[in-house]
Amino acid sequence: MQLTDSEIRDINKYLAEGKPLPDKYRFLLFDEKQQVELVWNGKTDEVTSTVLPFQVIEQVDEPRAEKPEDTKLQLSLLDLDPRGRQIKGWTNKLIWGDNKLILSSLKNGPLREEIEAQGGIKLIYIDPPFDVGADFSMDIEIGDETLTKEPGILEQIAYRDTWGKGADSFIAMIYERLSLMRGLLAKNGSIFVHCDYRVNSYIRLVLDDLFGKENIKNEIIWCFTGPGSPGMRQFNRKHNNIYWYSKDKDDWIFKDKEIRQEHSEKTQVNFKAGLKGSGFIGENYDLPPGKIPESWWEMAIAQRFPVDGVKRTGYPTEKPWALLERIIKTGSSDGDIVADFFCGSGITLAVAEKLGRKWIGSDLGKFAIHTTRKRMIAVQRQMRKEGKDYRAFEILNLGKYERQHYIGVNPNLRDEEKQKQIEQREKEFTELILRAYQAQPVTGFRTAQGKKNARIVVIGPINLPVSRLFVEEVIKECVENKITKVDILAFEFEMGLFPNIQEEAKTKGINLALKYIPPEVFDKRAIEKNQVVFYDVAYIEVKPHVKKRSVAIELTDFSVFYNQDSIANVESQLNNGAKKLVVENGKIIKVEKDKSGIVTREVLTQKWTDWIDYWAVDFDFESKKEIVRVKKIDHSQPRLDGSEEPKQTRIPDYEEVWTGDYIFENEWQSFRTKKDRTLELKSVARECEPGRRKIAVKVVDIFGNDTMKVIEVRI
Repeated sequence: MQLTDSEIRDINKYLAEGKPLPDKYRFLLFDEKQQVELVWNGKTDEVTSTVLPFQVIEQVDEPRAEKPEDTKLQLSLLDLDPRGRQIKGWTNKLIWGDNKLILSSLKNGPLREEIEAQGGIKLIYIDPPFDVGADFSMDIEIGDETLTKEPGILEQIAYRDTWGKGADSFIAMIYERLSLMRGLLAKNGSIFVHCDYRVNSYIRLVLDDLFGKENIKNEIIWCFTGPGSPGMRQFNRKHNNIYWYSKDKDDWIFKDKEIRQEHSEKTQVNFKAGLKGSGFIGENYDLPPGKIPESWWEMAIAQRFPVDGVKRTGYPTEKPWALLERIIKTGSSDGDIVADFFCGSGITLAVAEKLGRKWIGSDLGKFAIHTTRKRMIAVQRQMRKEGKDYRAFEILNLGKYERQHYIGVNPNLRDEEKQKQIEQREKEFTELILRAYQAQPVTGFRTAQGKKNARIVVIGPINLPVSRLFVEEVIKECVENKITKVDILAFEFEMGLFPNIQEEAKTKGINLALKYIPPEVFDKRAIEKNQVVFYDVAYIEVKPHVKKRSVAIELTDFSVFYNQDSIANVESQLNNGAKKLVVENGKIIKVEKDKSGIVTREVLTQKWTDWIDYWAVDFDFESKKEIVRVKKIDHSQPRLDGSEEPKQTRIPDYEEVWTGDYIFENEWQSFRTKKDRTLELKSVARECEPGRRKIAVKVVDIFGNDTMKVIEVRI
């Protein structure tokens, strides 16, 4: 299109002043058709393609009998080892971490081949955090009281990045993730996206943009009843929206026979009364066995199911079993992979397992992962009792992180600006933590940033957990520099990090301390008053009971050192007649102020067992090596004539290597549920082969944090 002189002058003026061009010039310059478009601050078509390794830290495969020789149920789908463990076939996957990095690593990494070999992901259901008030806090029952667990730093950062800039940041977050999900779907796959009135207009436009508006199959209205709020000045909001899009406009799965409903009595009477053969319905037409439901689904939130740990766990954002059952039956077949990348309490995965589907789930919250683990074990137990097939599932971490992912750098910056931001963020973050820890800065180290008394101080990443690889690099530098005392400070440690990592450091002459950075580190007043307490990771004590060729494990002690708020702070802010639970130095304390202002304190965690929600045993810890697939180095050499070897003779892109670690095989466990709060403290006795062996014990506390201990016994 020919530009006028005034338009050229305007464009030159905007460019000279470094201002963005108005949208009208975009269409004039590039001849783009003007159409309805969703635009937000920071919009980009760039989608992360980062590939990080997945670390399998646990396999959960509820044993089919207490003794291998008693195993009668041989699952037809699976190959089992002598202990009844699944050793071949697809293993379901529960992944803890940022789902953007998880999705990118699934889409672009070696696990993609395994997914494609199973036919790809046929159905994705997500229920993202569309409530701007959602803050990842969690209510935890302590006897008759309820403690509101504050969100961890990783969860706070996710909340800030999702809603910190209002709708712009939410759309940017969901756009990139939905783009990655679309790339993971099989050609005939579908996605169901759950939302409500707060974001449904944005979600619809994002889905139209990514999947194509011609690919929407339904806008499903899930409606339910319930009481309103006092003083309401609008209609009672009792419905959510679920958008169903297919990846392909001509090819998608719709299992109508699975979800048809019985015809109403009126329909059946009218049909028999003469509609057949009337011209409206032909003589050869018979009523199909049930009708396809309408696009509005009336389903109670609780579906009248008790809190049983399978169909309901009591998780705050949990959706009805029947809702997920209809979605999964509609868009997938037996043996297909179903995925949920905001899995919460794991209801999508539980329904998928019960319906014979394979599954992948992920969540950023440790508590969500732990709730899902308990739920899926309950599903396994129930299916075993019913004599039905089920699959093992793995719990995975994301492994080695790239620097830009933990310092929070804007990926849209040019390289030079990005490097400056990395350096500035690292500097500010390091200064803040060292000041709160009362340590002095040091230079000249690859991993260490500070020193406190005679101890070197290492600070972990701000928005990702410290991994074993990170700790091993610290140990390596300590050995090189003959450092004997080191503290590693972190907001989170990866699951499964702890089995004897400190003992391993001790064998190299290093006293290694792992400490949590508390949220109060960002409170300037708390730092000035020296009120920021960095607390140690938890530790376990166990006692093996060896009798002839069997061993049982008894849990004898569990120590935690958590802090959440402080008694002094709560007492100063508490209103008369109110109460609040505080976590201080590993004790949960109820602080109560009566109507006259008198304060009383009551310690609710009287015993160490009060902190334990779940514990499990692997009776042969070093029996399953952690094998990962990594890119092979291409060793093919150019020929003397300058040509290269034919492509078919080159080595494959990936190879399997042992990481040096082992997978925790969950063979026995005891855990609390909302229905049953009891906890066994001694495992069953397990028959073992004679000789020395290592036994691993894992404990998960009421906050969802896990700790491991490995002991050696002789049978």
